Amino acid sequence: MYKLKKSLGQHFLKDELVIEDIFRALCSTSFERLLEVGPGGGALTRHLLTIPNIDFKAVEIDEEKIAFLQKTFKSIEGKIISASILDIESPFEQPFTVIGNFPYNISSQILFKMLEWKDSVPVIVGMFQKEVALRVAAAPRSKDYGVLSILIQAFYEVEYLFDVKPECFNPPPKVMSGVIRLTRRKEPVPMKSEKAFRLLVKTAFNQRRKTLRNALKSLLPAEELQKELYNKRAEELSVETFAELSFKLFTA
Repeated sequence: MYKLKKSLGQHFLKDELVIEDIFRALCSTSFERLLEVGPGGGALTRHLLTIPNIDFKAVEIDEEKIAFLQKTFKSIEGKIISASILDIESPFEQPFTVIGNFPYNISSQILFKMLEWKDSVPVIVGMFQKEVALRVAAAPRSKDYGVLSILIQAFYEVEYLFDVKPECFNPPPKVMSGVIRLTRRKEPVPMKSEKAFRLLVKTAFNQRRKTLRNALKSLLPAEELQKELYNKRAEELSVETFAELSFKLFTA
């Protein structure tokens, strides 16, 4: 067997009904290549390995879990990348889908890694701490809407699929979890540049209690800031509006 390692944020899914629901959410999409992030004890992996005619890889940092997977699933031989997802290059030369029970301690970092790969990753099905999943899926004017919501939704349509209770894991985490599916937009939101867009969004939310007129005064011309729009606060603006405003930045 294997030991669970708190240092790696390991909470392994054990509820078979939840596992099947995640598997169905994945299989409702089409793909030829699949990357599983953090297979751990293989609860989901054993289902993924049964999908016919795909190129499958899994990335796992824990050597003990890798040894367990290789011993338990003979068909996984040669398909495991021994590394952190945050440190690897794109594992396929052609488009691929990503799935995982993402470690909660690095889940936001993983999402930003997915943004780096967005041109190659049309679909992501993932389980996150519910708080993070809600932030990714949040709409304007909601308490969860923020930088992560906007940066992801500029490139992906987000569906919040279902909750997962702590008792579905071993050991149970102290928080609820949520499964979401990200599907890349057919056309990304037009923006000046990704750099300009990120700068604008992060600056706006850095002082989210202030009006945009005050929060963005270092980035936009004074005459632009006189418009009524800038009486609003960052959480009131849609992804599309932020993208439109990026064209007005001094720099980037």
